[in-house]
Amino acid sequence: MSEVAPVLPDLLRPGLRLVFCGSAPGAVSAARGAYYAHPGNRFWPILAEGGFTPGRWAPKDYPRLLERGIGLTDLAKYASGNDADLPADAYDVEDLARRIREARPAMLAFTAKAPAAAFLGVRTTALSYGRIEGPKEFPPLWVLPSTSGSGARHWDPRPWLALGEWFRAGLPP
Repeated sequence: MSEVAPVLPDLLRPGLRLVFCGSAPGAVSAARGAYYAHPGNRFWPILAEGGFTPGRWAPKDYPRLLERGIGLTDLAKYASGNDADLPADAYDVEDLARRIREARPAMLAFTAKAPAAAFLGVRTTALSYGRIEGPKEFPPLWVLPSTSGSGARHWDPRPWLALGEWFRAGLPP
């Protein structure tokens, strides 16, 4: 029996300053084999605006984020699509916790409330955007507004820009 490959590979290694974690790759990202690949997604523009990258990168350039000390992963590694369309068992909280503990980044940032809430076992309404404490022996967390076009009504660049300030300053978490 062969092991099923994740929809998108993790971009993780020890020593990262920051890891972004989404819910699951969207359909366009899964088809193109690149994170945040839908043309309407704000991820790559906000990375440039927030100073995470020196300019706007294309989704196909995602492996280069390691050069900047940034990693990428998803809470659902074996499913893709909109959050509402994911199978009930798509999120694997224990596996994400294991992967993050192995990589030991300085900060874990959820790119939407849904994966953060699922990871923490709380309702999305219980979360605010910004920095929050993670579980014991876990890096601090940031909860960010979704960059997806489907989350446009909740879009607010300010938490992304605040995280960018921390990232550029090189301060401890």
